Amino acid sequence: MLLAVDVGNTQTHFGAFSDGQLIEHWRFATVRQSTADELGAALHNLLELRGYGFEDLEASIVSSTVPQLEPEWSAMASRYLGHEMVAVGPGTKTGMAIRYDNPREIGADRLVNAVAIRERFTGAAVCVDFGTATTFDVVSHEGEYLGGALMTGIEISLEALSERGARLPKVDLAPPKSVIGKNTIDAIRSGVVFGYAGAIDAILRRLYDELGERTDVVATGGLARLVVPYTEEIEEVDDLLTLTGLRLLHERNA
Repeated sequence: MLLAVDVGNTQTHFGAFSDGQLIEHWRFATVRQSTADELGAALHNLLELRGYGFEDLEASIVSSTVPQLEPEWSAMASRYLGHEMVAVGPGTKTGMAIRYDNPREIGADRLVNAVAIRERFTGAAVCVDFGTATTFDVVSHEGEYLGGALMTGIEISLEALSERGARLPKVDLAPPKSVIGKNTIDAIRSGVVFGYAGAIDAILRRLYDELGERTDVVATGGLARLVVPYTEEIEEVDDLLTLTGLRLLHERNA
């Protein structure tokens, strides 16, 4: 089996593939101070719950937006899995041309998502990833990675609102009841969710104008299912998109 690990700033999502098919996946909170041994213990426990063990994992790949955790995952693989873990970064074979001023600046997760949407769609495509940051990654009709856009994630904006507004409470994210909130909590949820949905649509429409055509769009990330129902330009959510991209990259770099 192949272990694919997507380390985000807020959550770590990883899954096991067998013969190209995802057979199990898990999420847990990303802890930046985690050691290789702690990661190994967490992985062992989750595998054991599904009747698997370290011996079932024959290969692995990691994409990390948290720099200090990439070497810990690599050390975990070396110590407990008995092989070298592939790490997505500069030098990774993507199978696509990179049209970015400095390819080394591209976040590993953005590159993985671009590979995944290129594999899925035949023409130009955009991935919107709702994570700690909300990212837009664009692949051209010719299969080139063009770049994209990046905006503050919805959770960060919500936290900033409560921290800077002395009278504003902390609010858990939930679908808004209506645009017109009848209390402060509902008003915040309305402004944040509808505001983000509108911003997403506006950026996508500008991307279409710049590309000269409408494109396929897919959303992923932990908060996608909260916001996407209120957008007009996104019809599909794929929670497993990044894991799929990791599998594809492993096949190209094995």
